[in-house]
Amino acid sequence: MSNKGVQLHIQDKQVVLDNGILQATFSNPGGTITGIQYNGIDNLLEFHNSEPNGGGYSTLNWSKVGRSGTSGKFDAIKGTSFKVVVENEEKVELSFARTWYPSLQHEHAPLNIDKRFIMLRGSSGFYYYSIYEHLEDMPAFNLDETRIVFRLKIDKFRYMAIADNRQRCMPLPDDRLPGRGEELAFPEAVLLVNPIEPEFKGEVDDKYQYSCENKDNRVHGWICFDPPVGFWQITASNEFKTAGPLKQDLTSHVNPTALAMFVSAHYGGEDHVLKFKSGEPWKKVFGPVFIYLNSVLDDNDTFKLWNDAKEQMKNEVRCWPYSFPESKDFPTSDQRGTVNGRLLVQDRYISENFISANGAYVGLAPPGDIGSWQREGKGYQFWTTADEEGYFTIKNIRVGDYNLYAWVPGFIGDYRYDVAITITSGCDIDIGHLMYEPPRDGPTLWEIGIPDRSAAEFYIPDPNPKYINKLYVNHPDRFRQYGLWERYADLYPEGDLVYTVGVSDYKKDWFFAHVTRKVGDGTYDGTTWQIKFNNDNAYQSGIHKLRVALASANVAQLLVRINDPKAEPPEFSSGLIGKDNAIARHGIHGLYWLFNVDIPSTRLLQGQNTIYLTQASNTSPFQGLMYDYIRLEAPPSTN
Repeated sequence: MSNKGVQLHIQDKQVVLDNGILQATFSNPGGTITGIQYNGIDNLLEFHNSEPNGGGYSTLNWSKVGRSGTSGKFDAIKGTSFKVVVENEEKVELSFARTWYPSLQHEHAPLNIDKRFIMLRGSSGFYYYSIYEHLEDMPAFNLDETRIVFRLKIDKFRYMAIADNRQRCMPLPDDRLPGRGEELAFPEAVLLVNPIEPEFKGEVDDKYQYSCENKDNRVHGWICFDPPVGFWQITASNEFKTAGPLKQDLTSHVNPTALAMFVSAHYGGEDHVLKFKSGEPWKKVFGPVFIYLNSVLDDNDTFKLWNDAKEQMKNEVRCWPYSFPESKDFPTSDQRGTVNGRLLVQDRYISENFISANGAYVGLAPPGDIGSWQREGKGYQFWTTADEEGYFTIKNIRVGDYNLYAWVPGFIGDYRYDVAITITSGCDIDIGHLMYEPPRDGPTLWEIGIPDRSAAEFYIPDPNPKYINKLYVNHPDRFRQYGLWERYADLYPEGDLVYTVGVSDYKKDWFFAHVTRKVGDGTYDGTTWQIKFNNDNAYQSGIHKLRVALASANVAQLLVRINDPKAEPPEFSSGLIGKDNAIARHGIHGLYWLFNVDIPSTRLLQGQNTIYLTQASNTSPFQGLMYDYIRLEAPPSTN
């Protein structure tokens, strides 16, 4: 490991950073990373002057206010001014900034953007962060997506790693082109029919098969075998990402590409688009993220690069918040605050005593309604998990006003602490014992599933043999195979799913997604599932409560009927909800929904009863729901 000081070389059209371990070259003043030299490889990046988006580059998608959807105008973020923020042998920080003017109204998003790069002495990599600002004199607009992208050498980086059990050799980008690849029903998915390397023939390549939840998206990247080199994107904190710990996003995929996603509508749809009003002041720091390079001397040790990258990730997490960024908009540890407390659960139908919120997700996010954190993206969020006794500590919180939110695995619904929390520099706040009372009116008559905001516990079929990704054969994430929605019609070619309480097993008998059935060329039917249960008439009067928690909804409409599949009006209608695309994008969950349906006892029969769940939207194969958990409660007990 070199101990050479960081050197900066400024040329007419490029800027070079060199610390003796690696050399990074940037376009001047654009700030595109045109080259990374490391371990004898002249350039780890696939960059040609004829490619507008080669190398390492930042982008955003934006649209005019009022436009629906999530795909806006593409904007390659290229700086128009270059500045050396700090330069010494210990570190160099560079700024490539772009200022917005009214004359650019139709060309660029109305944002001032400052892209920063930092190289440290002795560090095998470099850091990237960016500062986005919307000023009071700027017009309204929608920010659909923003990210930084690294396109690596195609002939070098063939092995991708996202997790211990999610890594493999990948196809070549040419395998996705017409003649070698066949585009499937969902456009990002391609069936490899004539790949350059025959071992990939018959596989599906789809970048969404490699998505990851924010809470788990700490390190991912690629390995080159000759020479043994790793390229890794490390995220030490998710405070700047949108929509909380369960938000899913892209990581690495064929090309070979490594991404740091900051804002996206993936797995949430338009609910995750940031919408700015005219004159709305806003500033946010995205990052820093760390681009880490590693190598080994012995070819037999190549796979140790992944383990080393994980260790480096742990070190980056320990060092968060970093002390070296020069921007006043990135506060250091002593400028932040801490919140401590304990979360308990009170559900008298489970226990007369308070229940510790073991494993609860507890976080601070901008003030909002209960559960608003999963749709919030303009501010910062800070999350942790409670210990076995429900105690939690949230550290390194930026100064500002927040609500405390939580959800507890094993219980439905969301918690919000009603008192706003103001974080000041250096504060350490103990908010004491908090009590979450999950939605509950009466004792459980029956339940289906586990309240964990995921459909993973339900029946996930084997994929169609024509649409296999070999990585996910006999894999815990079997839901990541392409085309599983089509298997419903194979399993239920005529009648729909019928689940009998006390007889059926949700692990085997409850299909993971409530989808449409194809009945003709481009024609689909809505489907109606039945839940059959026996009512012993123990409760003569009162209101039963049906709790329906959804793990996902995509342009869907849920109708609930009792004992009559054609009753009008239905007992409940969700209306048209959701655009999270989790079914088509192999996500096993999108946004969480909870519906509470009143069922008067007079609507139930003595003996056998049937609840009919209809997913009525039927214009595409991708419309549907994923259930998280369903429970029927008896009327409240009187004692």
